[in-house]
Amino acid sequence: MRSSLAWDRIGGIFAFEPVRVSAVLRLPLILLIVVLVWVWEVDSWLPSVYAVVLGSYAVVAVAWVVIVFRGPVPRWADWASTAFDVLVILVLCVVSGGATAALLPVFFLLPISVAFQDRPLLTGVLGLSAAVTYLTAWIVYSKRDDTMGLPDIVYTQVGFLLWLAVAVTSLCFFLARRQKRVMALQEVRRQLVAEAMQADERHNREVAEHLHDGPLQTLLAARMEVDLLRESKPDPALDMVYDALQDTAAMLRSTVTELHPQVLAQLGLAPAIRELLRQFESRGDYLVEADLEDVGKPESQALMHRAARELLANIGKHANATEVAVTLRRIGDRVVLTVADDGPGFDPEVIASRLAEGHIGLGSLLARFEAMGGALDIDSMSGRGTTVTVTSPPETIT
Repeated sequence: MRSSLAWDRIGGIFAFEPVRVSAVLRLPLILLIVVLVWVWEVDSWLPSVYAVVLGSYAVVAVAWVVIVFRGPVPRWADWASTAFDVLVILVLCVVSGGATAALLPVFFLLPISVAFQDRPLLTGVLGLSAAVTYLTAWIVYSKRDDTMGLPDIVYTQVGFLLWLAVAVTSLCFFLARRQKRVMALQEVRRQLVAEAMQADERHNREVAEHLHDGPLQTLLAARMEVDLLRESKPDPALDMVYDALQDTAAMLRSTVTELHPQVLAQLGLAPAIRELLRQFESRGDYLVEADLEDVGKPESQALMHRAARELLANIGKHANATEVAVTLRRIGDRVVLTVADDGPGFDPEVIASRLAEGHIGLGSLLARFEAMGGALDIDSMSGRGTTVTVTSPPETIT
């Protein structure tokens, strides 16, 4: 079972943009065109040319699906692909003779196929193009067949197409306005979360500095005094006090490091995660496989480091695992961290219920990554371990 939350996904890998939806919907549309013309019992003009055009259209459509799902596509692809559809349908009508009437439903579908895009002007242009090209096809057909002429019903159908163009453009306009408002609210949310995280980091740093310069130094001085007393006057009670001070100092150092990791601030994300893995191995009998690419000091390194720490802590507490694999990569303007274990796995759906019960560790991470524009994807199933893929928000590459 998989569970994921994300603001937006990486370019063409994680996103499911309108152009990708159109690319998929185009394939059954081509199949419907083939069926329409095949069952329409009319004499076709230049059937071989028609077959070549439709066959080429199908090949291009399949290739386009592969392209849009393999990587990001330019912004103009949203309308250019639909404009190409209009052109191909016009050519098919011109070369298929009586099949013009059979292709009538296709012209009504074309404006609807672009209505969900967020560019009302282009949606209107494409909707108008569908009406104009449909009328053009009928004019060409009537000129080619003097006995047919141009039926009056064609003008009514063109009127319906024009109305449809206005309707889908209006729909697109309101959808675009709503999307703009939603994006503005999401940006405000992202800024608020970012400011809260920065304030949290500043507070943690101040507390860490206070603990390091105050209580920890006092504790170390007391340990030194006890050590001097032990040397001058050996006493088992002093040994116990010294050991207690030693353990307390170690725990206090660990707390200071957790609040403000010096390795992360000075050396970057990969060394800091490597240090987390060293500490993780020392706390249990684990076989750890690490493949950490040097990603420098990304803008979201504090959030990514927190995710790595939380995930390793969860493995230590709940996973009952023996093998752990951690990878760190930079993919485009994102940093991707993967943590996998061979434990018994769990149902990711329980995260929401545990969050309601006050267990905020992993649920808090999910909310933070969603708000910041990153993603945290959990792939887990009972009996086959857990793999968590953490994707950072977009980074500013200089």
